[in-house]
Amino acid sequence: MLELKPISKESIPKALIRAKHYRLLNEPWQAESICRDILKVEPNHQLAVLYLILAITDQFGSVNSSSFPEAKGLCAQLTSEYEQLYYRGIISERLGKATLSRTSPRVKYIAYEHYRCAMEFYEKAEKIGPSDNQDAVLRWNACIRGIKEFKLKPSQDQNQVQPFLDV
Repeated sequence: MLELKPISKESIPKALIRAKHYRLLNEPWQAESICRDILKVEPNHQLAVLYLILAITDQFGSVNSSSFPEAKGLCAQLTSEYEQLYYRGIISERLGKATLSRTSPRVKYIAYEHYRCAMEFYEKAEKIGPSDNQDAVLRWNACIRGIKEFKLKPSQDQNQVQPFLDV
């Protein structure tokens, strides 16, 4: 039977560099695998959790688009409340982008709701984040630009469009 081999704690710094490298090479599945290996050895490693969230969300709209619950659960493992909110925003924003690749007649409404949800997370993160960190503002602005670029708008029937996110 094939079994996974554990990595050593000493190898974690280089493994994190590799995970980041594979994300940059647009190989999020490989980055995800590396992060999972790190978290087997050090379950609360914050950078590995962050990279795993990003690697999972890199795959939204492709093979792994159903992994929203896992990504959301990983945010709860982050020790910084700011990062919890910020990365929940990242998840929502990326769900919005992934939604746009579908062919459903209501994609623009659903994508809009995901973007608005992301903006709510970014707004909350901005309020508690360090004054020298404007990442939440930058992401907020990117959402506004995405809404405008793709001509997204809210549904007239709010009962029919509910992204599966809780704020």
